[in-house]
Amino acid sequence: MRVLHTSDWHLGHTLGGEVSREAEHRAFLDWLVTTCAAEAADALLITGDIFDSATPPASAERMWFDFLARVRRTCPHMDLIAIAGNHDSPSRLTAPAAVLRELSVHVIGSLPRTASGALDADRVVIPIAGGRGLVAAVPFLRPIDVPLESAVEDPLAAVYADALSAARARRASDQALIVTGHLYAAGADAQFLSERRVSVGGQESASLRMFPRDISYVALGHIHRPQRVMRETIRYAGAPLALYLDEAAYAHQIVCIDFAGAEVTEIRALRIPRTVDIIRIPARGAAPLAEVLDLLHALPSGPPSSSVESPRATTAVPPTPAPGPTPPMDARPYLAIEVALAKPEPKLRALIDAALDGKWPRLVQLHVVATGDGAALGDRVTAQKLAELDPRDVFARVWSRGHAEPPTADILDGFEHLLADVQGDAYDPGTS
Repeated sequence: MRVLHTSDWHLGHTLGGEVSREAEHRAFLDWLVTTCAAEAADALLITGDIFDSATPPASAERMWFDFLARVRRTCPHMDLIAIAGNHDSPSRLTAPAAVLRELSVHVIGSLPRTASGALDADRVVIPIAGGRGLVAAVPFLRPIDVPLESAVEDPLAAVYADALSAARARRASDQALIVTGHLYAAGADAQFLSERRVSVGGQESASLRMFPRDISYVALGHIHRPQRVMRETIRYAGAPLALYLDEAAYAHQIVCIDFAGAEVTEIRALRIPRTVDIIRIPARGAAPLAEVLDLLHALPSGPPSSSVESPRATTAVPPTPAPGPTPPMDARPYLAIEVALAKPEPKLRALIDAALDGKWPRLVQLHVVATGDGAALGDRVTAQKLAELDPRDVFARVWSRGHAEPPTADILDGFEHLLADVQGDAYDPGTS
């Protein structure tokens, strides 16, 4: 039996609320349909965050349903199981579930329970590949999904114990058992803010004791960087594209798992081609404005001669543009700039825009890093009262928090004008 595991698509995502990722998502879904067929997959698992928000745009929902239609035509015998993540709306995701089940597409939005409140095992435990495998399809658990009894020490573990008990009751000795989850597992490497921890049942992380070794494979979602946790058979598939520019170094992939009976025989990472590059200036940290402008002037004015496959941020100048038709604008690399300012620069954006005029990369993020010492004003004042401080000293101390260079004569002169206005005095430059 062969199973493909993917996660965290975030259809409908935009960079900075402005730059659409629709073309990149379409390219990924095209690749995924082709890969399902090429790998002759028996099942496809999608472990949450299909959409970027609980109210995705119509274009994102069209992509989802178009994908389901195409993959069913291309792989008519492949089972497909999708669970909701913390970004998904369970009710919206499962609205067409009854129709999709007729197409061997099982969508689990929230934890299904019977009228008595017990776990609905018929909807949670799903056979795949003609009975060669069982999937305990546990979605992202919201407060309504977990027990509230004070006697339950670990509500999250209690839900998984119920799901495993239901699966074991139905499992044959030679069946592979797969468990899904959309959560932050203890020991997982979440490096960036886009992978924030989410609380489930009052807990920010899930103990790996919930996943005993009789489980053949644990398919997880929520962390965007693909990785194994504790053992080879507990995996985050990761996101198919960089959802934030600080994820540029991720090698995006899906996971291919082969089973012989209940045992995993091989796990392979299938690399997802990157269709839009990410350029960071400088490659690491921040650089002075003059250095940043030099790097921007060196950027190419047209597309490179070959498509981008490299999963890394770079400042290297791409190859000379090749003759032929110009690639579409949505193939232009994303550009992130981090500039260190030793003093205020009112014309910063104008200088950046002028340097980028006619360049092929498109600016999507401009971040300014202060070069001062960052110390709080209170740390600089020890024995003096606020009324005893000279406003000029306060200004100098606040200035040094953000800027390495001292204020210019013009700025000091402007401050003296402002101080005189506040104090009701006439400003005399000769007395400053």
